[in-house]
Amino acid sequence: MSTFIELSYIISAVLFILGLKMLGNASTAVRGNSISAGGMLLAVVVTLLHRDIVSYQWIIAGILVGGGIGAIAAVRVSMTSMPEFVALFNGTGGLASLMVGWAAYYGMAGDYGDLEIPRGDVVVQVVATFLSVLIGGVTFTGSLIAYAKLSEKIDGKPVLFTGQQWLNGLVLLSVVASGVIFVINPDAPAAEIAFYVTMGLAFVFGVLATIPIGGADMPVVISLLNSYSGLAACAAGFVIGNTVLIVSGSLVGASGIVLTNIMCKAMNRSLAHVLFSGFGSAGGSTQSGGEQGEAKSLTAEDAYYVLEAAASVVIVPGYGMAVAQAQHVVRELAELLEKNGAEVKYAVHPVAGRMPGHMNVLLAEADVPYEQLVEMDDINPTMETVDVCIVIGANDVVNPGARDDESSVIYGMPIINVDLARSVFVLKRSMASGFAGVQNPLFFKENTRMLFGDAKATVTQLVNEFKGA
Repeated sequence: MSTFIELSYIISAVLFILGLKMLGNASTAVRGNSISAGGMLLAVVVTLLHRDIVSYQWIIAGILVGGGIGAIAAVRVSMTSMPEFVALFNGTGGLASLMVGWAAYYGMAGDYGDLEIPRGDVVVQVVATFLSVLIGGVTFTGSLIAYAKLSEKIDGKPVLFTGQQWLNGLVLLSVVASGVIFVINPDAPAAEIAFYVTMGLAFVFGVLATIPIGGADMPVVISLLNSYSGLAACAAGFVIGNTVLIVSGSLVGASGIVLTNIMCKAMNRSLAHVLFSGFGSAGGSTQSGGEQGEAKSLTAEDAYYVLEAAASVVIVPGYGMAVAQAQHVVRELAELLEKNGAEVKYAVHPVAGRMPGHMNVLLAEADVPYEQLVEMDDINPTMETVDVCIVIGANDVVNPGARDDESSVIYGMPIINVDLARSVFVLKRSMASGFAGVQNPLFFKENTRMLFGDAKATVTQLVNEFKGA
């Protein structure tokens, strides 16, 4: 039986790794997700068979309640709400790990000295219990703040106050002190107090670590919190001695860190700023020092004549496309442009939208060919040869102030250089700034024309113009 259990765990781990690899390609992502889910199902079933379960009624109740909530939420959530939905997922994962650590401590409190295992193994279990509670608590409250900012239930701007860094440092020192007290002698009365103090400080630090982060920087925060949830799960695996949980948590934690690093590079931020809570709070101007003046608008009919003569078109999707649910009609426009002889590409910025891969998910949902998606570093060298660049709801990721205006709060962030194209069409509802609250000089450039209104309605008009030609 033991051999069967270990073999099943190995198969589950292989399925996790295979599924994770397949998630790196849009054409195989759905299959990869199913394979990973199959691996987790196998791991859960085998664990239940392996453990001495007294009664399955609570497990069945949990499956029914949790599965029901998850199914309803998955069906009802819109693509525009996906970033905050992911934040909630991260938070519940962190809370689950905290509960595992709490339950393990509650069951073993006062009995650590009686465990018939080497002292070193006891220390590992105690440290793992401490980390699962600490990381899980930080992930939970941090994810709740991220959710509130992304859903605009609270202000998305950085929350700063005098002595903030000192307070963060004091909380961290208190966590370390509580951890030392708990690990040295987990059976002592003081250890129980330290344990609950750690739990409370974890909740507090999750809030303090997230409130200084501006809403425009949320893609990095989401990927970082995702990594935290994996690390918390890994620690929980050590607590209960479950190999497959350790492996899966490590994979999530490692992939989250890699993704966080990619997001940081895409925004010209350092990982240290994220980890030490200074992220997104740097000072700077929200007014552009670039071109000013009156933006020039254009009708869909006039835009059609320009697009009809274009030999190359680049589409830059942004959060506005998600809000308008315009991805399907955008794909239809692209197909019409191709039939008209134009080369069409989609330039996707790594942090476009409000979570990592947001635009990739939208375009994949619309069955946009993956080979048409071009990364920022690959499209920028060719931008001067592009006849028309269509910006659909993107703002900060195409703001030339990030490249040219040293006083801007987003200065230094790599952008898609749409302003270098021969013509630029910007589809927006209004002249409002992006999520970073920064004015965009792109709107006032000579080669830019604004198409105001709902993105889906505007692109539909363009489609109708092509069909009626």
